Amino acid sequence: MTSALINLAAEQKSADVTDWAARIGWVVGLLLFIALVYWLMREGWKWRGTLQGDLPELPAVPAAAGEAKLTMAGRYHGSTTAGQWLDRIVARGLGTRSRAELTLTDQGLAVLRPGAEDFFIPAGQLRGARLDKGIAGKVLAEGGLLVITWEHGGKQLDSGFRSDRAAEHTDWVEALNHQHHLHTETEGAR
Repeated sequence: MTSALINLAAEQKSADVTDWAARIGWVVGLLLFIALVYWLMREGWKWRGTLQGDLPELPAVPAAAGEAKLTMAGRYHGSTTAGQWLDRIVARGLGTRSRAELTLTDQGLAVLRPGAEDFFIPAGQLRGARLDKGIAGKVLAEGGLLVITWEHGGKQLDSGFRSDRAAEHTDWVEALNHQHHLHTETEGAR
């Protein structure tokens, strides 16, 4: 019995010591991998902007844009090639999501974006509007997004906006489609 106790006492050993060098190596490796993925995403974004470099400068908001028909405060969610809701346009700052204030006048649509580049869509470039559920990585409830179709540099674009008061989206669709219809009739009469 004493020999069994001696053997039992001899078999006890201390707890395993943590290998800190291996853990630190794994953490550093993981952080480097995350940094690499982030850098590749950033380079892809810049490359997309380079490919879209043929898009001309966006029209500036005129000083005297006329009397406001409608105004809206909300968010700008991005622009895509018209009809292709995943083909994001990043050139000329159109890929930057931001707060936005929209003002519709007889001259066109002014988009004021604090922290991002403002732009203006002349009335002759507006092609219509609709309610949709998503654009370029932003998906909302059905009809939760106001998508405005417009032309710039010979390219049809869709730009997505969400009002702070979603109930006003329908008024915007009606007003923009009416303005496009009036402008089309005016152009046809000339």
